[in-house]
Amino acid sequence: MTSAETSTLGETEATTVSRGIRNPVLAGFHPDPSIVRVGADYYIATSTFEWYPGVRLHHSTNLVDWTPLGGALNDKRLLDLTGTGDSNGVWAPNLSYAHGEFHLLYSDVATFAGGYWDPQNFLVTGPTPTGPWSEPVVLHGRGFDASLFHDDDGTTWMLSMVADWRPGRNRFAGISVQQYDRTTKQLTGPEHLIFTGTAAAVTEAPNLYRKDGWYYLVTAEGGTSWEHQVTVARSSHVLGPYLADPAGPLLTSAGHPDLTLQKAGHGSLVETPGGQCYLAHLVGRPCTPLGRCVLGRESAIQEVTWTDDGWPRIADGRPADTVPAPLGVEVPADAPVSSEQVEDDDFTAATLGVNWSTLRRPATPDWVSLTERPSHLRIHGGRSPMGRHQPSLVARRVVATDCEFAATMEFAPRNFRQLAGITAYYNSRNWYFLHITADDDGLPVLDLLACDSGRVSVVPGVRTPAPAGPVRLRLRFAGPKLSFSYEFPGETGKAVRLPAGPDLDATTLSDEYAAQVVNGEPAAWGFTGAFVGLWAQDLGREGSYADFDRATYTTVSPATA
Repeated sequence: MTSAETSTLGETEATTVSRGIRNPVLAGFHPDPSIVRVGADYYIATSTFEWYPGVRLHHSTNLVDWTPLGGALNDKRLLDLTGTGDSNGVWAPNLSYAHGEFHLLYSDVATFAGGYWDPQNFLVTGPTPTGPWSEPVVLHGRGFDASLFHDDDGTTWMLSMVADWRPGRNRFAGISVQQYDRTTKQLTGPEHLIFTGTAAAVTEAPNLYRKDGWYYLVTAEGGTSWEHQVTVARSSHVLGPYLADPAGPLLTSAGHPDLTLQKAGHGSLVETPGGQCYLAHLVGRPCTPLGRCVLGRESAIQEVTWTDDGWPRIADGRPADTVPAPLGVEVPADAPVSSEQVEDDDFTAATLGVNWSTLRRPATPDWVSLTERPSHLRIHGGRSPMGRHQPSLVARRVVATDCEFAATMEFAPRNFRQLAGITAYYNSRNWYFLHITADDDGLPVLDLLACDSGRVSVVPGVRTPAPAGPVRLRLRFAGPKLSFSYEFPGETGKAVRLPAGPDLDATTLSDEYAAQVVNGEPAAWGFTGAFVGLWAQDLGREGSYADFDRATYTTVSPATA
């Protein structure tokens, strides 16, 4: 199968595998997985939308255990998210390897209002999945979910969905392909519409592969919610025509609300050195059957077999919670605990760790510093939570429905325009914020804000005077419930943990709650999942900052979360 690297398949010595693949392999907000193998190494790239670094990366040598590498695009030379709307930005990146280098193709989507997307596709190349990257090549903007196919004859092709803005037309008009010239770094020749999809509609996310004389086109259909599916079509020629598998979708969870893994779709294939085939794909895990998914859209892996007449199959066509690991690989008996599940960051490193993300702007020294106060993260206050320019939010993904996040903060606000604390955050319209600010008399107070669909309110019963010095702020996800607490230094030197308000609704921090459709058009969309983080606001731009120390994230049961 030709996708990124052609391997010579020889005899592989089978080893006893103690553990299999447990789904999702990438928990929390990790949608639209693009998987590639280079030698013995597997990489997955996922969407990041309005968050830096753009395009999140993970690495594995066995498809079972995955290590976060951080993000690929972390400067404005490669990606400028200034003013980017909620759930806009980087959609469905594609990572491939050919001709001795990695190719990263990514769409920066500007809008989804009124049937327009304004997607701009960029291509960078580099020696490793984390760069250093070349100058971005600007490619077409006629559709998103773009990918590259590197054929055996040395040609490279760019695929994408075709966006049709015209009222009354199919906005997902099909899949097109055009040749890419690596020498001139330009698209060349005509655009070819090669597939218009099946009755499932919403045809997007194309990936092309070659196997046994056939070209296989893998697409997502049905929309990225409960009707999502992976569709496969094939042709004997790269330009088609492509015939959809008569047996129906390769994978879907539609019609099976009892399954743990819902929303199964948007997949990409990879072949092991031993010739086995696997599909990386998107899933969601709702709190209740077909309910809200606080963890957002996650990534899972399924084993793929092939029929005698050359069609790929996944057992029952449904996503499985556990999948056999590849033959011939060493899988340790005990699962390593990922830093995404448990981490204690005392901010002594020279740069932010791989699990931190920043909102709409990269972590540059003008607002984020690990040196101004050693072993602390200093965050200079940014603009309001409703704006889309210069926020000062450093956050990480929520990867389990039962988890805790805490941080120690020192902050000396001078007025009510200066706020700092911890947040449970979905987007600019849905968040909670436990913070310290100054009252009208200038004295510091602790309070809790809630934003529900753009409406900001004060959670009653929380406001309390805050003594000078460090304060430990904490939040806890427990299924659909979210709670906050705090610890002030006590007179005896022992702090007492106190609750900050009642249990809150964690499910407002979900794709399903955030999405809003008005008169058939999306007024708001939800693609990102919940975050927890450190937030500083300086609404008057008066030079305030907050110092954070020992930020901890812990899942209740890291091995099973």
